[in-house]
Amino acid sequence: MASRALAVWQNRRVVSLLVRRDLKVRYQSSILGYAWSMLEPLAMAGVYFFVFGLIFDTDRGVPGGADAPGGYPLFLISGLLPWLWFAQSLGQAPNAIISHSKLITTMRMPREIFPVQAVAAKFVDYVFTWPVLLVFAAALGGRTSAWGLLVWLPLAVTAQLVFSLGMTFLLATVNVLVRDVERVVRILNRVLFYSSAIIIPSALVLESDRFPAWFVTLFQFNPLLGIFKMHHAVWYPADAPGALVLSTSIGGAILILIAGYATFRRLEASMLKEL
Repeated sequence: MASRALAVWQNRRVVSLLVRRDLKVRYQSSILGYAWSMLEPLAMAGVYFFVFGLIFDTDRGVPGGADAPGGYPLFLISGLLPWLWFAQSLGQAPNAIISHSKLITTMRMPREIFPVQAVAAKFVDYVFTWPVLLVFAAALGGRTSAWGLLVWLPLAVTAQLVFSLGMTFLLATVNVLVRDVERVVRILNRVLFYSSAIIIPSALVLESDRFPAWFVTLFQFNPLLGIFKMHHAVWYPADAPGALVLSTSIGGAILILIAGYATFRRLEASMLKEL
């Protein structure tokens, strides 16, 4: 595994070129170009704020109380931006290898490059949305801290990168052999969105007596829950994940990467035959 990782690093220029190509192709015929990476989360935030913030009064569950700096709007946007990165990575994962079949079968290079490129391209999109988050934070009076910026943000980004890469290795490999994966991913994306405390504070589940104990336990064992609680904790220290949720997120991300890469290596020969 170390030798393959070194080979990917030695071909990092290829990864960079593929990421640039992906970004240029996506926006080359668009009038607004990269602005779409900011407009989409803004539109989503507006819809969810209307539904959950105004109609269902989700403000009551915001970490730190309804008077927390930034309130529910900042909580919403700080979860939606990293979610779009994950959702788009997951959506593209099944085609990460199939879409490069000609390169894979005609050129000698580490095949790990293509799943890595798929995740890296979406990460660049996520970085482009940070100006939106900073503008929102300034406008809404949001506040962060050195702990939030130096601990929770890097940890959240790293855990999400590892989790996304593991899922991409797994889905990209299996989809070459079983083309139903794309349809499964659409359902999975929606389920994970509503089960990861992105637009609804986790306290509404964890501190509620309306749900059975098994459901609350299952909710905490979702690795994405801790990842998005860390993203929120950058602005809302009260939402920092506890030991169980944090260890589940970090351990789950590592296990998914190991399982995804093991599947990739085990099925690599079959995958090449199918391509």
